[in-house]
Amino acid sequence: MNDSLSNFLQVGEQAARAGGAVLQSWLGKFQTREKAPADLVTDADLASQQAIHQLLTTAFPDHGFLGEEQQGVDRPGEYRWIVDPLDGTTNYVHQLPNYCVSIALEHLGQAIVAVVFDPTWNECYTAIRGRGAHLNGRALQASNIRQLSAALVACSFPAQVQPGAPEIAVFLEVLYRAQAIRRMGSAALNLCHLAAGRFDGYWTGDTKTWDVAAGALIVTEAGGVLTCLDGTPFDHAVPHFLAASTPELHAEMLALVRT
Repeated sequence: MNDSLSNFLQVGEQAARAGGAVLQSWLGKFQTREKAPADLVTDADLASQQAIHQLLTTAFPDHGFLGEEQQGVDRPGEYRWIVDPLDGTTNYVHQLPNYCVSIALEHLGQAIVAVVFDPTWNECYTAIRGRGAHLNGRALQASNIRQLSAALVACSFPAQVQPGAPEIAVFLEVLYRAQAIRRMGSAALNLCHLAAGRFDGYWTGDTKTWDVAAGALIVTEAGGVLTCLDGTPFDHAVPHFLAASTPELHAEMLALVRT
């Protein structure tokens, strides 16, 4: 399978870049709808996923496919592509340059290849399980920050947060102790920024498989630590998690965000 992995990654990157090109071509020209209150979907999401789906299923007709805008699996099999054609939709709608295409390939339920493409900055994050993570071909390594007081961390909230929600209490606990907190609006990019040493920690209780399947592999291949919010091993099928650059930082944050 080793030779196949490089081919999977190459085609995955082609698909991510194709999806990114579609997003850029639609920028400012699309119609917006709500999937749910404050949860936006655009014509660009759908067009991006169509381009990605066509490329991947043409190259690998026996592979399954799970996409955010097509919430189901077609052609299920040993391999399955997990695709978010536009992670950071609200940013995209407002033309805030923090959105991306996220693509992962899983084999028997385990992510083995990952691509996250940021079309605004032409940054392509990639990973193959056991072979490390890269940004535009440069090897990535998570930071060596061990204390929350020195850490820049990111978080994600649900589309609508109610007053008194538990997420707010956790946010405040971390806010008091961290160097700073950012809420950037793209789970996939948050994970990639952690892998690149730009963030030191990231937690969320509200993401979907397609948001994080690729980014999670990129983080762990860059040396980061990733678990569920209760400290159990990460499972991208239940993607409520804490990621940190070091075991020490992870342990400190886990004591605050554990559910």
